[in-house]
Amino acid sequence: MIVQMDPSYATGLKSRCQVLRRMSEAWGAANLYCVACTSDRLEHLPPNTEAADFACLTCRAQYQLKAVRNWNERRIPDAGYDAMVRAFRSDSIPNLLVMHYLTDWRVRHLLLIPSFLFSLSAIERRKPLASTARRAGWVGCNILLSRIAEDGKIPVIAEGVPITPGVVRDRYERVRPFGRINVRSRGWTLDVLNHVRGIHKDRFSLQDVYAFEDELAVVYPGNRNVRAKIRQQLQVLRDLRFLVFEGHGWYRLTPQ
Repeated sequence: MIVQMDPSYATGLKSRCQVLRRMSEAWGAANLYCVACTSDRLEHLPPNTEAADFACLTCRAQYQLKAVRNWNERRIPDAGYDAMVRAFRSDSIPNLLVMHYLTDWRVRHLLLIPSFLFSLSAIERRKPLASTARRAGWVGCNILLSRIAEDGKIPVIAEGVPITPGVVRDRYERVRPFGRINVRSRGWTLDVLNHVRGIHKDRFSLQDVYAFEDELAVVYPGNRNVRAKIRQQLQVLRDLRFLVFEGHGWYRLTPQ
């Protein structure tokens, strides 16, 4: 994997957005590989394909590449809000690749977020564009990285150094069981996992997780018994071997 993008792909283009799109897509076609199988390349999808930029011809996994120059650990701007919500509800959100590039067009970081590690709480609706904008009324979204558990933020390139593909694929396989959970239930599991990770303790109590009850009640206003749902999702995480139940209301995280 080469970390330098090639400016020659943007010859003759003046808009920075067009330059970035052309260069990042050319870089992706030359360097990206599939993490869901052993394929060492991805196919660039036709322009204006909704929510996705690349696909694996072997296993059909799809990917969206988002390039940003100003890195924000909490959120990144993404595509149209309605399109992302539709993709989530139909369980067709692509794997997200977030590229952080430098002014000399070198890729500093590339972060993979598997498609099944998204919850609706991680998709934030932005304000509609002003009436004076070229796409007046269009509503975009932000991906809230802070709402995604650390398990689902997998480095592909870190500080300009590519990670061995086998290591990336191993981390992807570790979280792949989440993809088997029905999309209607998966959000709860992911949000509880994110809060458990936010406790920052390997051993924690049920009361530690109950501390997030009010926050989860805001995200899921239709649920009348949040504590029961928390207990249920801890059982799901136990079955997925992300934690161990020690008894008497105590849990322990398994090593990542």
